[in-house]
Amino acid sequence: MDINDLRGIQTLLVMIAFFGIVWWAYSSHRKKSNDEAANLPFDDDEIDQRTREQDKTEKKQ
Repeated sequence: MDINDLRGIQTLLVMIAFFGIVWWAYSSHRKKSNDEAANLPFDDDEIDQRTREQDKTEKKQ
């Protein structure tokens, strides 16, 4: 067994880890979390709008 065999084994292990992470990230039980993460930029707009409305009502009082 020389260094090239170890490199081949290392490549195989890294490839298995990569495919495992891809399988985990795209699995069906992660769908809800992925959908929530996809909508985060749009949620910021709603929070910003509520904060502005709250500031306006506080200034009126």
